[in-house]
Formats: sequence, C-alpha cells, structure tokens
Amino acid sequence: MSWVGTLADMLWEPWLLGLFLFTGLVYSLGSGFFQLFGLPLWLRATLGGLLRRQRGKKSGLSPLQALATALASTMGTGSIAGVATALTLGGPGAVFWMWVSALLGMMTGFGEKLLSVRFQRPAPGGGMQGGPMFYLRDGLGWKGAALWFTLACLPATLAGGDLVQSSSIAQALESSFALPRLGTGLVTAALAALVLMGGVGRIARVSAALVPAMALLYLGAGGWVLLCRADALPGAFQLIFSCALSPRAAAGGGAGWTVASALRYGVARGVFTNEAGLGPSAMAHGAAAHACPVRQGFWGMFEVALATLLVCSVTALVILVSGVWQPGSPGALTGAPLTAAAFSSVLGPAGSRTVSLCLLLFAFSSILGWSYYGQQCLRYLTGDDRLLPLYRALFLLCIPLGAVWESGVVWELVDLCNALMALPNLLGLIALAPKALGTLNAVEKAV
Repeated sequence: MSWVGTLADMLWEPWLLGLFLFTGLVYSLGSGFFQLFGLPLWLRATLGGLLRRQRGKKSGLSPLQALATALASTMGTGSIAGVATALTLGGPGAVFWMWVSALLGMMTGFGEKLLSVRFQRPAPGGGMQGGPMFYLRDGLGWKGAALWFTLACLPATLAGGDLVQSSSIAQALESSFALPRLGTGLVTAALAALVLMGGVGRIARVSAALVPAMALLYLGAGGWVLLCRADALPGAFQLIFSCALSPRAAAGGGAGWTVASALRYGVARGVFTNEAGLGPSAMAHGAAAHACPVRQGFWGMFEVALATLLVCSVTALVILVSGVWQPGSPGALTGAPLTAAAFSSVLGPAGSRTVSLCLLLFAFSSILGWSYYGQQCLRYLTGDDRLLPLYRALFLLCIPLGAVWESGVVWELVDLCNALMALPNLLGLIALAPKALGTLNAVEKAV
C-alpha cells in the first residue's frame, strides 16, 4: 500500500466513519427521526410531486432533474460490485450496518440538500449554483474550508468519477462480449463528449432519462430473482441480523468475520453508495431552479433510500439467496463477478449480461454526474467558465486512459480525496444543523 492509501485509511478508520454516523445521529435526533415518523409527508412531497405537472419554463434544473443528476453519480459501480465486496470482507452482518448507515444518512442527505438550496447563488451564464462550498462560505464564513472542499473534489472527479468508472465499463464489456478495452474507452469518451458539449442542461436531461431506465432494469431483474428464491429470504434476513449482532455468529462464518468488520464495511458501503455527507451530490440539488429548500431536502432523503436501502439491498439479498456465494473457500467469487453469478443462478446467461449492462449504465451515468461536479468546482475557483474547455478535454482524455489502466492504484487516491472532501463538509453540516432543523420544524408546524 502506498503512502496515499495509508493516509486515507488513517482518516477513514474509525474517525470519518464515526463522524458520518454522528452527523446523521445529530440530524435524526434533532428532527425526532423525521425520516421515519415524517415518512408520509416527505413521500407525498417527492413521489406525489411527480404526478403534478410543472407549469412554465424555468431557467436552470428542475428539482427532478437535480435529483437525477445526483443519482447519476451515486448509483455507480459500488451498487453492484461494492456490495458484493462488502459481503465478502464483512460478512452478512455488513448489510445490517449498511442499513443503519443509510437510515441515519437520510437525514444527513436532507441537511446537505436543504442547505445547498438555501445558500444557492446565480451561476455564470444563467441558472443557479449551490453546494458545500457555498454553505461553508456564506453560511458559516469558513472560506478556507470551502476552498479545501473544492480542491479535494476536483481531482476526485477525474479519479473516482472518471478513471474508475471507465475501467468498470471496459472490464464489463470485455468479460461479457470480448470487446477491446481501448475501443470501449474511445466510444465511451465520444458519447460523453456529445453530452458534455450540451452543457449542464443536457447532462441533466440525459440523466433524467438514463437513471430511471437503469434503476428499473436492475430492480426488475433483481426482484424476479428474489421472487423465484422467496423461500430462502427468511434465512438470508436471519443471517444478516445474527452476524451483525452476535460475535459468535459472525466468527462462525468461516471467513474471519467479526462484528467490527461487519460494522466497518457496512458503514463504508452505505457512505460510498449514497454519498450523504460526502458533499458532491449536493451541488446538483443546489442547481435546482425556484426550489423550496425543505422540499429539495426531502428529495435528498429519497435519494439515499433509493440508492442504498433499495438498490444495494437487492444486490445483497440476491447474492445471499442465490446459493453461489461460498465465503472462505479457495477461489471464491467476489465483486461484480459474484453479483453476475448470483443473477445467473435464476436468469441463466441473461443474468450475467443484465448485470454487465447495468454496470455499464451505472458507470456511464456516474461519469456524467461527476463531470458536472468538476465543472461546478472549477466555476467556484475561477468565478467563470474560462477554464471549462480545458477541464472537459482533460476529463474526456481520462476516459480511454481509465479503460486500459488497472484501477487499484486510483482507488487509493479516490479514498483520500473523498476523506478530504467529507471532513469540512461534515463539520459544516454539524455547525449548520440548528438552521437546517429549524427550517424543517417551521415547515412541519405550517402543515
């Protein structure tokens, strides 16, 4: 492990993981666990709002486009490969702690998105912009923390949002269809260029079309597997809870699991799949035009619930009921191959191809979402778009490079950048909790 990986581990374990849980607990206790007891209200404001037509043409992103752009980055390869890896390293108990992390993270996500809209500003060239750098600077006066966050986020867009995702696309198409990696990278770069040249609006429109399609495809295939193996579901849930709460049950897994490892990998997977507290996805919500801060916060809660409590849970349960998971045995599958084998246990060869296609769509949508975050960071640093063509060229160049490179080394840089982003953002969210929760309480009293 390089010094970059060592530094990242020192920041994440246990300090940052604990800070993620603490921030979610602050918002959950302060709101009276609104994510649970306010369920009818925030579901009516989000899913119910989809049934109401939006009138008039608005400059900037609609709240739904902002959500789709944020989900485009959060629902990445971690939803498929990352969950399988967490199961291998932390055991079934990791799923329980992933749920706990997501439950608390729903309120962290709420706070992020509410504050992003509350402190949003007009963007160069029209529309709105918002995100952690704005509420850190304007809400707290922490100019240094805002700069810190932005400088950490910019390389993360090229590493985790570009190189790693391109590598996942190339690996998926090579394993399923024997397509050459470089050719895949070049085609992916060309498709991304067509979207990026249309600016923020085109990124949002493509995301709004892509995210529902890929989510329905993956959840539909996973739901069919679970329906066919419904008799194994009670045993899967029993295994999850017993390994999470009983040291003896966890150690009995035969793969070196402990309650501590379940906690570590479960919380980490929850954080990496929904990004609540990490910060970048708040930039998409901060671009929503004429958005109500609290209503956009509700969309932030919905985002976490969909990305982790639904999509990641389907991945984990399909693996546990499939019968192909053999932890501790020599040559046992993990990562995306394990997920593909689990789907194939019911769907046959179509299962592996479905996972590969979903992996491709998830990764490509992440490329689009992270390209937007990079552009927003550059705007904040320079105050205009004069360096935007240079950033886009560099971003597109990284796509074919990621297709032919191994992503292991890049992941260490991603972990470090994510840690450096999360630290000022989480501290800012805790400091701004009274303002965010006060806004929520005022809305609750009004309804």
